[in-house]
Amino acid sequence: MAITLLITDKDLAVQGDPITGWSDLDVTRKFREPAAGSVILPAYPEVMAQLQPGNRMVVIRDGSIWTAGPMEQPTDYEWSVDGEPGVGKVTVNFSDDLALIAGRIVWPQADKTWDLQLGDTWRSFDTVSSETIVRTLVDENAGPGARSDRRVPHLVLAAAAGVGTATSVRTRFEPVLDPCRQAAAAGGGIGFRTRQIGQQIVFDCYAPADRTATARFSTGLGNLRGIAYSQSAPELTHALVAGREEEGSSIRTFVQVADTAAAAAWWRVERYVDGGADDDDRGELTASGTSEIAEGAAPVVLGTVTVDTPDLRAGVDYDLGDRVTVALPHGLVVTDVVRAITLQAKAEDGEQVSSVVGSQDATTDPQIVRLIRTLGRRLGRLETR
Repeated sequence: MAITLLITDKDLAVQGDPITGWSDLDVTRKFREPAAGSVILPAYPEVMAQLQPGNRMVVIRDGSIWTAGPMEQPTDYEWSVDGEPGVGKVTVNFSDDLALIAGRIVWPQADKTWDLQLGDTWRSFDTVSSETIVRTLVDENAGPGARSDRRVPHLVLAAAAGVGTATSVRTRFEPVLDPCRQAAAAGGGIGFRTRQIGQQIVFDCYAPADRTATARFSTGLGNLRGIAYSQSAPELTHALVAGREEEGSSIRTFVQVADTAAAAAWWRVERYVDGGADDDDRGELTASGTSEIAEGAAPVVLGTVTVDTPDLRAGVDYDLGDRVTVALPHGLVVTDVVRAITLQAKAEDGEQVSSVVGSQDATTDPQIVRLIRTLGRRLGRLETR
C-alpha cells in the first residue's frame, strides 16, 4: 500500500509537502454521485495553513489519483488536556470534483443572466443520446459552455465516448445532476464522473463494463473477507405516469411503464408519477416512468469487504458501474452493478477495500437520506411549473 495525501487550491496548485502523520482515511466513491471522504490529520501549523476554504484534497493510491475534490469541512479541530499530547488533531471531510457540478441548478436559458430567465421556458432534449444530454447539461451550467461566473475552474469535457441510447429529458431549476442521473439511467445505464488529469478536472461519460467473468469475488479466491446480503420486494413494478393537466381541458396523457418480470416474480406494485410534460410525443413521460422503475427495482443489496490481489484491484480491474460476480458461501452466486467502492486505511495498519453491489438503491446512504432526496426531486418538479 502506498497512499499520498496532497492539498491543492482551486487552481490545482499543490500547497505544501505531502501530508504525513495522517490516520483513519475513509473514502467512498459512488456511481453517478459525488464521493464522500474523511481523514484525521495532525494539527501542525504547516498543515493547518493549508486547510483553507476552497482548497481540495487529493488522495493518491499506488501512484494513481483515487479521488480529488473540495474540502467540505476543512477544519474540525479537537484538542484536550486528557487526550494525546501535542498540537491536537483535525478531521477533514472532503468530496470529489463532481460535488462542484452538483452545486449548480439547470438554467433553461444558460446563456442569459438569472434575471432574464423566462418562467415558461424549459431545457428540453428530444430523443437524443443520454451522453449528449448529460454532457450538454454539465457544459451549459458548470463547464466551458457556461457563463463565466458559473464555470467550475479548470473543468473541461473529455471527447464524447459515443455511449448511451436515445432518451428524452425536460428540466429546469433542478439540481443539475438529477436530470443527468435520469438520462443516464433511462439511456443505457451509462456512468459519468470527474477525474483530475494533470492541471485539468475532466468530466466524461462512460459505458460500465460487464466484468462478471473476470471480476469474481469468493472465499475460495481469497479476495473476500466479509459479506452482508439482503433482497427485498420491489418498491414498484408499474409506473403510472400522468402528463400535465391543461387548464380548462379534460384531456390528459397517461402512460404506463412496467417491469413485468418483477411483477411476475413478486407482485404488482403501482405508483402514480407526475411526468412533468404535456404528452409523450418526445418520450418524456416514458423516460420519467423508466427512471422511477429503475429506482424502485427489487433491491438486491450486497455489501462486500474485499481485498485487492495482484489479479483483481479496485479502480484498475473493475470500477464503479461495472457488473461483477460475488459467490456467497452458501452457494448463491450474485451478479450485479458496483454502486460504491470504499477505501479505508491507517498509516500503520494498511488498507481495506469494500464495495457495495446491487440495485439502484444499493448504496451506503441511510434509507431516510434516499427518501429525502426522492421527495425533494418530486417537490422540485411541482414547484418549477
